[in-house]
Amino acid sequence: MTAVDPTKGGNDSMYFYPGRVWLDTDGNTIQAHGGGIMYDHKTARFYWYGENKDGPTYQARPKGTQRVDIIGVSCYSSKDLWSWTHEGIVLRGEPSNVIHDLYKSKVLERPKVIYNDRTEKYIMWMHIDDANYTKASVGVAVSSSPTGPFTYLYSFRPHGCESRDMTVFKDDDGMAYLFYSSRDNTELHVSPLTEDYLQITAAMKRILIRRHREAPAVFKHQGTYYMITSGCSGWAPNRALAHAAESIMGPWETLGNPCVGGNRFYRLTTFLSQSTFVLPLPGLSGAFIFMADRWSPSNLRDSRYVWLPLFVGGLADEPLDYSFGFPLWSRVSIYWHKKWRLPEDWKIANTANT
Repeated sequence: MTAVDPTKGGNDSMYFYPGRVWLDTDGNTIQAHGGGIMYDHKTARFYWYGENKDGPTYQARPKGTQRVDIIGVSCYSSKDLWSWTHEGIVLRGEPSNVIHDLYKSKVLERPKVIYNDRTEKYIMWMHIDDANYTKASVGVAVSSSPTGPFTYLYSFRPHGCESRDMTVFKDDDGMAYLFYSSRDNTELHVSPLTEDYLQITAAMKRILIRRHREAPAVFKHQGTYYMITSGCSGWAPNRALAHAAESIMGPWETLGNPCVGGNRFYRLTTFLSQSTFVLPLPGLSGAFIFMADRWSPSNLRDSRYVWLPLFVGGLADEPLDYSFGFPLWSRVSIYWHKKWRLPEDWKIANTANT
C-alpha cells in the first residue's frame, strides 16, 4: 500500500486514505497521535498537534500497557488539511530531570491547543500521568505562537478528581471547557476554564455516569453540543457512541453508534480506531472531519490516522435514552470510505474565509 504523500502530485492528490501511512511535506511519517487541530485566523492556517511516538515501544513492567517514552508534542501546519508541513516539536519531553512531569518515562497524551482571544496566547492542555497511570492529571502549557515553543506550566487534578483521557472545547462565545474521564474512567466530567484558559473554574458536572466512556471529542452544530466517545478497552478498538446536549454542562443524552458503512466488524470497532477530535469545516455547515487513531500496540510509532467525513442531520435512528424529554436529536453519522476527498466547493469557501 502506498503512503499518502503530498510531495507527489497526480491523481491521488488531495485524497484521504484512512489507515495508510501519511507523510509530511518533507517525506517523513506524520507523528501526531491522540491529536487535535486548531484553525488560526492570524496565519490562516490549520495546526495539527499530537503525540510524537517515534521511539521504541516497550512494556514498563510485565503486565503493563505498551508505551513509548515521551518525545514531545509535534506540530504540523496546512492550508488544505491534506498537505502538512512539520513545524517541529513544540513541547519537548524532559530527558534528565526525573521529577519533571514530562520526564521521558512518564506519560503525555492527547494534547489539545486553543487560542485565547483576550490574552493572545495559545494554550495547550494534555493528559499527564506516571508510567503506572496513577497520577491521572491534566497539564497546561502556553505559547505566544502556534508553532511554539510552548512553556510547560504545571499539572493538577481537576477538582481533586482523577483525569485521564481529556479534551478541551472552545465555544463560539469564547468560553472554553475541559472534558475528562474520571473515577477510574467510569464517568466524564465537564468544567469551564477560567478566562485566560490556564485553570478550571469551581463549576463541574458529572456526565455519562457509569457509562465507562473515554476519548471524548466535542463539537457544536446549530446550537446543539455533540460528543463522540469510545469505550474503555486499552489500545484495542471498540464501539463509538455519539452524545448530544442542549447545554454543554449537560444533561447529555446518548444517541447511539454513529458509524455508517464498511462491514459490521468495522462499525463495532469505530473502523478499527479510537476518536481523538472532530474538526468543523469552515464554510460547510453540518460537515466535519472525524479524526481517530488506529493504534498499533506492538509498534506505537506505526499507529495510523483514520479521518472520515462526519455529518449532522436527519433524526437519530437509535436514541438510547429519552429520560429528559428533550426534542428528537439530529443524527450524527461517520461514513466509512477507503478513499475520499473534501468537496471542491470547500476549497473555495475556505479561501474566501481566509
